[in-house]
Amino acid sequence: MEITQSKKKPKGFWAKLPKPFFALAPMSDVTDIAFRQIIAKYSAHGKAFGGPDVFWTEFISCDGLCSLGGKHMLRDLEYDKKEKPIVAQVFGSNPDTFYKTAQIIKKLGFDGIDINMGCPDRKIEKQGAGASLMKNPKLATEIIYATKEGSGDMSVSVKTRIGYNKNQIEEWVPTLLETDIAAITIHTRTRKEMSLVPANWEHIARAVHLAKKTNTLIIGNGGIKSLAEGQQKARETDADGIMIGCGIFGNPWFFNSRVSYDDIPLIKRLETLVEHANLFEKKLGDIKNFAIMKKHFKAYVTGFDGAKELRQKLMETNNAKEVENVIKTYKKF
Repeated sequence: MEITQSKKKPKGFWAKLPKPFFALAPMSDVTDIAFRQIIAKYSAHGKAFGGPDVFWTEFISCDGLCSLGGKHMLRDLEYDKKEKPIVAQVFGSNPDTFYKTAQIIKKLGFDGIDINMGCPDRKIEKQGAGASLMKNPKLATEIIYATKEGSGDMSVSVKTRIGYNKNQIEEWVPTLLETDIAAITIHTRTRKEMSLVPANWEHIARAVHLAKKTNTLIIGNGGIKSLAEGQQKARETDADGIMIGCGIFGNPWFFNSRVSYDDIPLIKRLETLVEHANLFEKKLGDIKNFAIMKKHFKAYVTGFDGAKELRQKLMETNNAKEVENVIKTYKKF
């Protein structure tokens, strides 16, 4: 399906990106600074240093950041210059704290701020945040305008879904477009569907059509398992960008078109896992539980004889040194 768009004039750093550009999705307890730096090192795509065209942080609470203890949360917003351009994702339901958060994010040197309007986590939704904002378009737009006011010339974007209980593209996307934000990332499933059904990229094509007379970029997200598949979906829908989420797990080489995952030796994958664990401990060991790293073990350690047994041993580890010892022992056999 081909759609002819009028020439857009993207805002801020977005204007310098290729089309289609590729972005690393914000994922809670996943896209921390350790994970992003591993991606930047091994996944070259359009940059001399490596990495996707745009990085996203894991989301952070506006209310928390603006509270008395907010200074402690700044560690979650640390990044390296190698990750630029980088967008900070935030969530909440109070326009006032979005305004203040945008000011903080701007001072930290981020290239953009992204508002989470798609997270299905019940704890987030109980706060009136995340996906629940799709049911409250008035509040959603108030939040966007407050964020834009606080961000100055920093780009503001939204990550959302095609709808809450059903497809709401025809009503929801125009509501967001009226706020003249820089970009909208759309997950190709409803909040109700979660990730239990196949991604429907026809909805992305429709969103692109709705946005064709605006300067708002449309980024598609959902179910992409390879760089080639992402490029194909961009051609089919004419999306400005493609966001990669779960497809990146265990494959920090994802964005490198010159490297095939199947050609990477198993030992190299395991050594990268050890490197990732060491970096996590170095950067975040004093503020985050090492158990967070364990969600990566299954992704790195899969598809070969003995993978199950090796994963079981790794799941018993409590620090990076123990991970390193388990892998060293495995390499001897």
